[in-house]
Amino acid sequence: MRIGVLGPLEVRDGAGRPVAVNGTRLRALLIRLALDPGRAVSVDRLLDDLWDGAPPAGGAGALQALVRRLRGTLGHDLLEHGPGGYRLTLDPARVDAVAFERAITAARARTDPAERAAALRAALDLWRGAPLADVADADWAAAPVARLTELHLTAREDRADAALAAGEATALLPELEALTAAHPLRERLRALHMRALHAAGRQADALRVYEDVRARLADTLGADPSAELTGVHLAILRDAPPPGERPRTTLPAALT
Repeated sequence: MRIGVLGPLEVRDGAGRPVAVNGTRLRALLIRLALDPGRAVSVDRLLDDLWDGAPPAGGAGALQALVRRLRGTLGHDLLEHGPGGYRLTLDPARVDAVAFERAITAARARTDPAERAAALRAALDLWRGAPLADVADADWAAAPVARLTELHLTAREDRADAALAAGEATALLPELEALTAAHPLRERLRALHMRALHAAGRQADALRVYEDVRARLADTLGADPSAELTGVHLAILRDAPPPGERPRTTLPAALT
């Protein structure tokens, strides 16, 4: 059994066939348990989350009815009840959110930029859409949605950084332009965009990006650009490779 929460809920059996989980609250129960695979979630916590802080009278019975339905869908052995509450006995790696985090951690440990970029791309391919899409409006989902969304964006920045170090600047530009348009005050993204433009031979465009973000930061936050962004700007002004970027030269290294 595999459970996907990085997008609309997706459940597949051992043969890869889709498993239908019908009912808004039943789907919410599965997603809530999948956020803590292998760990018990208390009855009180489940009642509070699934009924938005206002469980019905006899809520424990209503929860038991949901659990029976979920066991009928997934199989009795996958949902266990104990003193601590209910838990999925599923291997955590079979939940895509867990697999995603583990893959990102493993990819970041690679030292070769091209290999790191490829591994990060493979991890990002697990993402199918907005995380926890079926329960995005629930109060209990706000924190995990924010954490997963930030992890996804940081992983995209990491991949862009690795791809730049591997000499793939031009191919990155469309993605970086879209990302910076969506997150205009995110300075690391702006720095990556400037580096990619510079490496592609578009120094004037890179300098315009800096002026745009500098003005936005001042107008919106009353702040100056970070040291990282300023360092990239100075390197471009000097027409030197920004930090982390390969020098654009065919000359042999000087002997010492």
